[in-house]
Amino acid sequence: MVWGVVLAGLSAAGQAQAQSAAEAAAIAGDPPATAQTLALADVPAATGPAVSLFNGRDLADWEPWLGYADPALTYRRPPVAPLGTGADASSTFSVVTEDGAPALRVEGKTWGSLVHKRDYADYHLSLEFKWGDEVFAPRLTEPQNNGLLFHSHGAPGAVWGTWMRAVEFEIMRGSTGMVVPVGDEIRARTFVAQDKAIIYPHRRFQIGGRALDLRNNRNPDWNVEAARDAEKPVGEWNRLDLYTVGDRAIYVVNGVPVMELSGLASVAADGTRTPLTRGRIQLQSEGAETFFRNIRLEPIAAMPRIVVR
Repeated sequence: MVWGVVLAGLSAAGQAQAQSAAEAAAIAGDPPATAQTLALADVPAATGPAVSLFNGRDLADWEPWLGYADPALTYRRPPVAPLGTGADASSTFSVVTEDGAPALRVEGKTWGSLVHKRDYADYHLSLEFKWGDEVFAPRLTEPQNNGLLFHSHGAPGAVWGTWMRAVEFEIMRGSTGMVVPVGDEIRARTFVAQDKAIIYPHRRFQIGGRALDLRNNRNPDWNVEAARDAEKPVGEWNRLDLYTVGDRAIYVVNGVPVMELSGLASVAADGTRTPLTRGRIQLQSEGAETFFRNIRLEPIAAMPRIVVR
């Protein structure tokens, strides 16, 4: 029986109770989270020269895409078109001087994406980011939010009129290093444990945890929090490292490994699973002023390992 049909026959209170029971049942198999000290081992050497994705002068290597004029419409499937490439994005994405050096500034007021023009596979990407002071509706009371999206592919704005399909290395205050599949077709496998101190679905990455195949359109499998919050205080620069070879990825925040993924894939309507091994890099605009600098990428042929100390 379809779950929505069951809920439709219940009162509002009954629906909430039934939904709560279903949510609890869905995560009942998750083991309790335990503190782990994680470290990176067997870090691979680059197999070629590094390239800088941000030249410090302009955004000629990037393509902007803007979502809806009112970002509050983003998740509502509105009957209006996104701004796309037909609007001036120079205030949303710009090059500025911050702390005495060139930086890429994301304003955050209009939601959208800045997509690098080239397609990459098998690499180690590193960048630095820090939060600015400005936040915008509809996230005035929510944690500052942005995102590093990789293996981006397909049409711009295909997801909620705002982003390309991709895998997200979440950049969000308190949750940097979370994984989110961006697009209904995207899949990623990881291991989770239950941490009641964080919001539902209470799932954190944990070595030796329960195996999970993430998908954005299925509750409660749409995201997994980082192993821990390794972000620095607001106003300080943070370093992110993304390692990806084939259909695997590891996220590192300020030297701390916080996420490991395998089985990155795109799933067709008939269920055919195609490994997701390459794509473009996106930076989000999602309600918070953010600065980026030192965006570098070097080719690698092997993955590091995450070990428990």
